[in-house]
Amino acid sequence: MPDAAVRRMADPKVDRGDTDLGEIAARIGGLGVEIADLSGLVGDLAAIGATQAKAAGAAMSAARSMRATSTSLSASMQHARDAAAHTREVLSQSAGEIGSVVERTASTLKTLSDGAVDIRTSLGSVEATLRNVQAASSAIQKVAQETKLLALNASVEAARAGDAGRGFAVIAVAVKDLADQVRNFSAQNQANLVELTETLTSLLRVATTNADAAHAAMDEAQAAGRTSDTLHRLVESAGGLADDIDAMTQPVERTIDAVAGMQTELEQLVDTVGDAQAKLGTAAKRSESILEISEDSLRLVAESGVETPDTPIIALCRDKAAIVGALFERAITDGQLTMAQLFDEHYRPVPGSDPAQVTTECLAFTDRYLPAIQEPVLGFDRRITFCAAVDRNGYLPTHNLVYSKPQGDDPVWNAANCRNHRIFNDRTGLAAGRNTRPFLLQTYRRDMGGGVFALMKDCSAPIFVRGRHWGGLRIAFKV
Repeated sequence: MPDAAVRRMADPKVDRGDTDLGEIAARIGGLGVEIADLSGLVGDLAAIGATQAKAAGAAMSAARSMRATSTSLSASMQHARDAAAHTREVLSQSAGEIGSVVERTASTLKTLSDGAVDIRTSLGSVEATLRNVQAASSAIQKVAQETKLLALNASVEAARAGDAGRGFAVIAVAVKDLADQVRNFSAQNQANLVELTETLTSLLRVATTNADAAHAAMDEAQAAGRTSDTLHRLVESAGGLADDIDAMTQPVERTIDAVAGMQTELEQLVDTVGDAQAKLGTAAKRSESILEISEDSLRLVAESGVETPDTPIIALCRDKAAIVGALFERAITDGQLTMAQLFDEHYRPVPGSDPAQVTTECLAFTDRYLPAIQEPVLGFDRRITFCAAVDRNGYLPTHNLVYSKPQGDDPVWNAANCRNHRIFNDRTGLAAGRNTRPFLLQTYRRDMGGGVFALMKDCSAPIFVRGRHWGGLRIAFKV
């Protein structure tokens, strides 16, 4: 028999009923803690399942996208291969035609170039002959001048001889006329030679230009020949490109098959994760129900008058909730607040706050007067971690000073140290704000950050103002 039972039987002063109820209450409290921990774990698993489902869904979507992309890539590669093959065919045909044209053009240009050079050479020979003719014409003109001078001298001598020189004078006149005719013909021939020389000079310049152009055309024809060679090499490159695309297509096709298999497996995984998530959701709801039953049991034990370790905190919470309600009523009576201001639900965001903070019409009043009621509670029991009033929606206007630091740049630090002016609409916060029974005792896991959780109890008592339910006073304490 347990020692506690022996002591109860040996000591008639001990009320066995009260003692048994105390043990039952303690065990129910312990059970509630375990259930809260279990409920939290189930919630964590449900959250993990949701994350896994989301990740699996994203992976499946990525697989579908990858398969579609690979299929599109395969089609594009096939199109590129066909284009490369067609390009090779067209370039090959074009290269042959261009090569033939370039070859014929080069032959024609060579013939033209040779002709232009021959013309320039012939014109050079004509120019030399023309210079000889000009020299002969000059000599003839000089002879004609000398003959004319000789005829003049003969005429003078015939005149001196009188009748004896009359026949010689006729000959002298004839020679003079012949010299004049030769001189005229020689002058006309000289003018024609000058004009012919100018014409030949112009032709020689044109022939030289044509010969240079023919040489340049020959050089360009040779360059065109080299271009034709380059075109042939391009044909070979296009053929190599088509072969490379063929080689690349095979791994892509294998990738498509592999992705299709992976997609099937991911679909099965998504179905499995979805089923697990649904079951975890059901387990979470049932654990919540069990937790509520446990909390109702704790409430019934506490309401029965049986003393438990939580009884002093429950009494304190109810007392402070009544004090806060009285404070609000006096403020309304004195004109410091109106009912509209106190029950204001137009939560106005604080710009730049992270996590988000909001304000209401009654915030200035609560920040001024609630600390005097809430702060002393922290020293009542070493287990107590905070004491704060919340409205029906879980809005906590004024927190304990230790949790009311000005926000900084680190959201994680802000979440732990700047908990005032925030809405806590989780299960525990909403239940505390909306409870209208004399008190509510809840067990929950408090997120301490960094994946660390602490098992806590939350005692709340309703706050009424002129018969209207405003919210509740929460006292959180360690298990």
